[in-house]
Amino acid sequence: MADRTGASATIVERGASPFLPGFRLIDVAVETGVTIRAAVGGKGPPLLLLHGHPQTHVTWRKVAPALAERFTVVAADLRGYGDSGKPEGGEGHVAYSKRSMAADQVALMRALGHDRFGLAGHDRGARVAHRLVLDHPDAVSRVAVIDIAPTATMYGRTDKEFATRYFWWFFLIQPAPLPERMIGADPEFFLRKHIDGQNKTPGATEPEAFAEYLRCYQDPATRHAICEDYRAAATIDLVHDAADAEARISAPLLAIWGGKGTVGALYDVLETWRDKATNVTGRAFDCGHTLQEEQPAETIAELTAFFSS
Repeated sequence: MADRTGASATIVERGASPFLPGFRLIDVAVETGVTIRAAVGGKGPPLLLLHGHPQTHVTWRKVAPALAERFTVVAADLRGYGDSGKPEGGEGHVAYSKRSMAADQVALMRALGHDRFGLAGHDRGARVAHRLVLDHPDAVSRVAVIDIAPTATMYGRTDKEFATRYFWWFFLIQPAPLPERMIGADPEFFLRKHIDGQNKTPGATEPEAFAEYLRCYQDPATRHAICEDYRAAATIDLVHDAADAEARISAPLLAIWGGKGTVGALYDVLETWRDKATNVTGRAFDCGHTLQEEQPAETIAELTAFFSS
């Protein structure tokens, strides 16, 4: 395991990825004060992939190797998730604001020599991507958001159906340690129900991948960080979004979503993003929430075409 230094960061090599063939794992102590775990592979223009909850960078296992034929792919664990650092949330959950989480990823890419890159995020990672492209517009050439509508839009349009389908948006934000303790009683049950409830393609998350997600979810620090992520989304992130209510993303934005999932059922997804960006394209896939696991071939084709433009 070699240590080396890159743009204000120490990079520690962790060996070959067991889930992403041809990728190596690294830990990068970035200038934000957090260590970020990432899998890196391929060659070509840089492309950052950000996972959602309750996954890790391993969610990209079916698509990253193919993307690496055209791009230098960096699949990172968000702070609080996987094997990345898990700082305390701080006052107002500021450490898990999407602004803080986005700053980690910009620092990671700069440490790897990429000042400008393509960016794709799923679920929570897409919310980090939304904030990243607002705070660091010069860093992003193109951005893809997978199966989300903007956070403020979803909270602003909350009704009984949404609150029922996405109950964890309202459960995980409860004051600590209520959700942490309740999930901790049976993390495997909660994780299984969450993944199976959102995916509409049986077997899309194979046992080995589920076991890896569970390894991380069994860590109390991870569960607390996840709750802090959601608490931030319901508080400080909405403050940041309100301050940027008139801002428009200028980078081309691709929105893709699962036609069988909640986002596709409850929102005109393209309309929600055309309120936030000036150049929006996208479409629904015939699947549930996790496109990269349920429809990997379509996801590869869509992302390759978009980021090659």
